[in-house]
Amino acid sequence: MRYESEHKPKIRERIVKEAAKAIRAKGPLQVSVAGVMSKAGLTHGGFYAHFASKDALIEAAIQQMFNQVMQRWDKNNQGLNASQQLAGYIDFYLSPSHRDNRSQGCPVSALASEAPRMTAPCQAEFASGIERIRSMIIRQLAEMGAEDPQSAAVSVSSELMGSLSLARCEPDRKASDALLHSAKENLKARLHLLPAEQNRK
Repeated sequence: MRYESEHKPKIRERIVKEAAKAIRAKGPLQVSVAGVMSKAGLTHGGFYAHFASKDALIEAAIQQMFNQVMQRWDKNNQGLNASQQLAGYIDFYLSPSHRDNRSQGCPVSALASEAPRMTAPCQAEFASGIERIRSMIIRQLAEMGAEDPQSAAVSVSSELMGSLSLARCEPDRKASDALLHSAKENLKARLHLLPAEQNRK
């Protein structure tokens, strides 16, 4: 039936999106199939019509998370030059709102500590996603004329992800905010990026 052929991918996408939210918030080991299916408005019994196992769902959800990162990048950077794009990404990444919104945030900082315990296919998908983000940063740095865009991108991505993780570990909100602000300003100064309001003029 045509209805079934169109309906099944939509149902699968709904499950994957709910799994991605749950994995970001709780980590893959704490996510339950029953919980994800309930959030998606479906019964537990229907899960295996879409996925062979929980691990297959996690792998698909990891891919979905990184797809969302790339879609957000494309949406937010229409008509901007490389410097503006990178400055905007740093501003977003090292912001209190990103720190506080784990269910919609960067999958790297959410899952890095969990990666060693994931299955090999999930680890491979995770590594591929990190490379997608790094390649995105490499392109911007290359357009900006960086001497060694690849090495610089490794440094930038590591600093972003590490600073966000540390900010989430800091129980004092003011100290956490200060950490994010300091990391953001120092990183942008090193890359010769103007403040966001000046960079967009």
